[in-house]
Amino acid sequence: TLFTAKLDAADIRSTIAAIEKKWNKFSPEWPFQYHFLDDTFARLYQSEERFNKIFLYLTVLAIIIACLGLFGLAAFIAEQRTKEISIRKVLGASVAGISSMLSKDFLKLVLVAIVIATPVAWWVMNKWLQDFAYRINISWWVFVMAGMIALLIALVTVSFQAIKAAIANPVKSLRTE
Repeated sequence: TLFTAKLDAADIRSTIAAIEKKWNKFSPEWPFQYHFLDDTFARLYQSEERFNKIFLYLTVLAIIIACLGLFGLAAFIAEQRTKEISIRKVLGASVAGISSMLSKDFLKLVLVAIVIATPVAWWVMNKWLQDFAYRINISWWVFVMAGMIALLIALVTVSFQAIKAAIANPVKSLRTE
């Protein structure tokens, strides 16, 4: 037998004792057991909270690894284009112009990745959200915001190497070539 009761939070212990006394009076063959609804809901969503925490750690780790790879690729490209950068600088190119020239290629690749990843992420999120009793729709601005954050992270990561290459002494670079 199961029943639900709404209790006043002022004196829960005495209320539960009174309910147990009534229970034992009407149904002595069944032991009195009780659970609070908020505890039951907490147990239901405990796995989701654990998944959320693990997903957060893995996301941060993936972003750090991606930034390291992007940083290394930017350093490699800047090293490959040292002579070009030096000649542009001797001819009067600004640090901002050289930095934007080096960053533009990486930002194009990130935009392509965003265009590919957005429909996949939308589909996966919709499949995951279908398992819940109360469903929500994913707004378009979530993907725009995620794309802008990805572009910003890529820009910050690449711009460090781009600025470093742009402010390097062109005479040294051309002399070693």
